Amino acid sequence: MKILVTSGGTSEAIDSVRSITNHSTGRLGKIITETLLAAGHEVCLITTKRAVKPEAHPNLSIREINNTKNLLLEMKERVADYQVLIHSMAVSDYTPVYMTGVEEVQSSSNLEEFLSKQNHQAKISSADEVQVLFLKKTPKIISLVKEWNPAIHLIGFKLLVDVSEDYLIEIARKSLIKNKADLIIANDLTQISANQHRAIFVEKNQLQTVQTKEEIAKLLLEKIQAYHS
Repeated sequence: MKILVTSGGTSEAIDSVRSITNHSTGRLGKIITETLLAAGHEVCLITTKRAVKPEAHPNLSIREINNTKNLLLEMKERVADYQVLIHSMAVSDYTPVYMTGVEEVQSSSNLEEFLSKQNHQAKISSADEVQVLFLKKTPKIISLVKEWNPAIHLIGFKLLVDVSEDYLIEIARKSLIKNKADLIIANDLTQISANQHRAIFVEKNQLQTVQTKEEIAKLLLEKIQAYHS
């Protein structure tokens, strides 16, 4: 089976030396990929330069991206060729547009004009005591997947922080419906550590809970193989 996996965390550049990113290491995506390869599947891993990666394998190809725009182009090109997508990458919700001193912002009567501006210097000056960074929302790539390949089995992830289990499941179910996914794996950051990764597999008519990254990968493999048995 041909399976596409995303892992790691995107990085959105402010200038050539600064960026906005997240703490995703890609470790879960690595374990998932290794589990799929061990079962004989062909895997393409879309990940980031800083993310941990599996060892080379004849059935593994790796594509490195930096930011959400790169990810969008890479996935749009590849999704049609795969039977399953496991979208575990932590994708930035916003990307920088323009950064400037607070004085320029205060002197403007139209804040929306800053969304059409652009920083042209390679390194934005740090002379100002206070800087204002304008951000714009990035596309929700998971919501586009079924447009590119209606037949793909879509598995997404939802991460929240310190919420009730009922609320976590509710939000995961909304993502399941909105994105036409087959499965959403719901996580709470407070329940993720070096030796623990509690996750809830949320499907249309079923909930299952696991406690480690290895258990996530094992149950994912079982689900995928059941889809195509």
